[in-house]
Amino acid sequence: MGAIAEAMSRFAQPLIDATDGSPEDLQRALSLSQLCWNLAVMPEESREQFLVDMQPTLKMDDEEFQAFKRDVVMPMIRRHQEMFPQMHRRGAADRPHALGGLGISPTERRRPVKKYAGTGRNERCPCGSGKKYKVCCGR
Repeated sequence: MGAIAEAMSRFAQPLIDATDGSPEDLQRALSLSQLCWNLAVMPEESREQFLVDMQPTLKMDDEEFQAFKRDVVMPMIRRHQEMFPQMHRRGAADRPHALGGLGISPTERRRPVKKYAGTGRNERCPCGSGKKYKVCCGR
C-alpha cells in the first residue's frame, strides 16, 4: 500500500473500528472518513456552508445533524489536524512539501508506480476504478 493510502487508512481507523464489519458498514465508514478528510483540508470558513448544503443529502433532521457534526465530523477534523499538522499550516497547500505530513519523501513522490503483476492491459484495473488497466494504473 502506498504512503497516502496508509495515511488515509490510519485516519479512518476510528470510524472503521466502530463498524459491525459488514461491507455496507465499512463502505459507509470509508465514505465518512473521506468526507471528513476533505472537510479538514478545506478552508475553515467554507466548512460550515458545505455542511449546511450537505444536510438534505444525509436526510437528517437538525438535531441528528448537529449530533453528527459534534460526534463524528469535528472529532475527525481534529484528528486530521493532529495527525497531519503540516497540512494545516498557513499556506500549506501552496508548498510542494505539504505532503510531508503523510511521510512521503520527495524521492518517493517521483518514483514510478509499479504495475499490478499479471494484469493484462485490457482487463479491469485491480484498483477498483472500473476502468481498463491500460487507461488507469497501467499508464
